Amino acid sequence: MESLAAFYPLLAVGAAYLVGSLSFAVIVSRVMGLHDPRTYGSKNPGATNVLRSGSKAAAIVTLLLDALKGWLPVMLVKWFGARYGLGDGTVAMVGLAAFVGHLFPVFFRFKGGKGVATALGVLVATSWILGVATGVTWLLIAYFFRYSSLASLVAAVFAPVYYIFGGGVVWVMDKSLVLSTAVMSLMLIWRHSENISRLVKGTESRLGKKKA
Repeated sequence: MESLAAFYPLLAVGAAYLVGSLSFAVIVSRVMGLHDPRTYGSKNPGATNVLRSGSKAAAIVTLLLDALKGWLPVMLVKWFGARYGLGDGTVAMVGLAAFVGHLFPVFFRFKGGKGVATALGVLVATSWILGVATGVTWLLIAYFFRYSSLASLVAAVFAPVYYIFGGGVVWVMDKSLVLSTAVMSLMLIWRHSENISRLVKGTESRLGKKKA
């Protein structure tokens, strides 16, 4: 059993990546008889683009499932990992793996979404207070500016800041979680590079606006 223990973190990370690779924007759209979100709007398989199909229900279901696939792997390690010697380092790697799975899903030719909802799910599992703080940041920016991409970018910048400044006050800060949160934020910003360009040019689509 001790020889197998070294493989437990790898198994957890691999399983998290596979869960993250489930592109629920595509799956939900197929089940609900909608067009593939990769063929319209921003062509991003995410909840915001599914909303452009005109189906709020599909967008909400996609959002919840994308968040769930980030939340569940982390929580499973937190609930059951101790008996297998899995600590905060594995929690950090599992959350990052689920996020990377969404960005580069093995089941969908490695063409995935931007990871906003999945990252939020990971943050909520890390600490519900961290998740709520980041989610509220997104909501405030989205409400006042009506740009989902801008809200995501601002939330991505603040998520690791919240975690660092909350360390020792709200939670015990772990260096591996600082690193994984920062990496997620940087990757999320990178995935929004085209959105950043459109924001600068003033051509970015606003929330609630359909695109042909």
